Amino acid sequence: MYLMDWRLCAAIRLFSQAEESQRGRQLLHVEVALRWSRGFGGTWLKGMDVAQWKWGAAAVLLSWGVLLGGVARAQSGPPAATIQETPSLQNETLSQIHYNNEWEIYGGPAFSHFNGGPSLIVGTNLGGFDVQGTRWFSNRLGATANLRGYYGTQGVVPNAKNIHGPFIFEHLFLGGVTYRAINGGHAALDLHAFAGGSYGIFSSALDKGQYPTEFGLFNDGMAFATALGGSLDLNRSSKVALRISPDYLLTTFGGTRQNEFAISVGILYRFSKVRK
Repeated sequence: MYLMDWRLCAAIRLFSQAEESQRGRQLLHVEVALRWSRGFGGTWLKGMDVAQWKWGAAAVLLSWGVLLGGVARAQSGPPAATIQETPSLQNETLSQIHYNNEWEIYGGPAFSHFNGGPSLIVGTNLGGFDVQGTRWFSNRLGATANLRGYYGTQGVVPNAKNIHGPFIFEHLFLGGVTYRAINGGHAALDLHAFAGGSYGIFSSALDKGQYPTEFGLFNDGMAFATALGGSLDLNRSSKVALRISPDYLLTTFGGTRQNEFAISVGILYRFSKVRK
C-alpha cells in the first residue's frame, strides 16, 4: 500500500515538473517573440526551438484569419438590388421623325463679316437676323425663301468732317433650292444654294449733301447676291430642332465682289401638315 502511494506521488511530481517545464518553455517563446518584434530576434532565437515557434506563429495567424473571415461574412449582406433605369422618352419622340412634313420655318440671330467700301482695307462685323421658309416636295428636295438683315458700323477713310464709323446695313432677299443630304433621327444635314438681291444703305449716318464715296463707302442701292452653304438641324422633337446655318455670301456692290462669311443659329419648326 505504501509502495503504491510512493509511486503515485512520484508520478504526480514528474507530471507537475513536466507541466511547469512546458509552461516555462511557452513563456520563453512569448518573450522571444516580443523581443524579436523589437528588432533583437537574431540574438534571442539562438539556442531555442525555432521550428516550434514558427508553428505557433502560424497557428496564431490562422486563428486571426478564421476570425476575420467570419466577421467579413457576418458584415456582408445580400447583394444590392439592381435599380431598373426608366427608358428615355427622347428616343421614342425622335423615332417619330419621318421628314414627311410639307412646310417648315426657321429663324434666329445672324452674323456677317462685310466690307462696306472699295477703298476700305478692313471690313466690319455685322449682326442681324436670318429667316427661312421651306416647302418640301420630297424627303430630299425643297424650295426655300430667305430674308436676311445685317446691321453695324463701318470704319471709313480719314476725312476732314470727323466721321469715323457710320452706321450701315444691308437686307438680302434670296430664294433657291435646299437638298437634305442626311435625315437621321437625331440630326439632319441640308445643303442649299440661294440667289437674289441685296439692298445696301451706307448713307444713313451722313449729313445731307454728303456722299458715301467721300468716305470710301459704296453708294446706296441694290446688288446681286448669292448664298452657298447648308444647315445642321439637331432634333429636339418631331417638330422642333436647333439649327446652325453657315454660308458663303457673295454681293456685288459698286461693280466689285464682296466675299462674306455669314452664320446664324436659331430654331426650326416643322408644321404638322404631311405631304400628299
